[in-house]
Amino acid sequence: MEDYAYVLDYLPDGRPSDRGYKHEPLVLALGEDEFKLFELIPKKNSSIIVGDRVYIGKDLDKREKIRHVKRRIGWEELTHAAQSEVPYVIDNIIDNKEKKFIEFFNIARPITKRLHMLQLLPGVGKKKMEATISEKRKEPFKDFEDLKERVPVLHKPKKLLKERILNELKDPDIKYKIWVAE
Repeated sequence: MEDYAYVLDYLPDGRPSDRGYKHEPLVLALGEDEFKLFELIPKKNSSIIVGDRVYIGKDLDKREKIRHVKRRIGWEELTHAAQSEVPYVIDNIIDNKEKKFIEFFNIARPITKRLHMLQLLPGVGKKKMEATISEKRKEPFKDFEDLKERVPVLHKPKKLLKERILNELKDPDIKYKIWVAE
């Protein structure tokens, strides 16, 4: 279960395609830890701003802006505005949780005899994977700067992570998921 989510879009009158006369406000959001996509129902008179980090966990007393989680949604159910906001939110999450993401490079392991977790990152082939593994054996990576310095062939590791997360969000049938929860 996600405890926090980032607002991707706010629809004060709900979706135009919603049936019926009663349209309730709707928030489209991305979960902070498992990158789940949600429709949220805000509390009345809440000030909702795109990019806000909102509490959606089980402790109802901590919920300042969100009344409840309506449902999980897929990429195709996001508005175009929400889809365009996702890369910025992912950047923000990676920056705020650098330790979690650098740990991926430290603990990545083979998935099969021919495929390694590192190779799931866009643009990472056998050479980049081997260079990364060789360096992590010497000493675990401390942060992205350390990773970039010790494995220069691995350009922009944050960008690789972001692209992988986006691929997992956009394709629900992707075979191996690293970041987006089922």
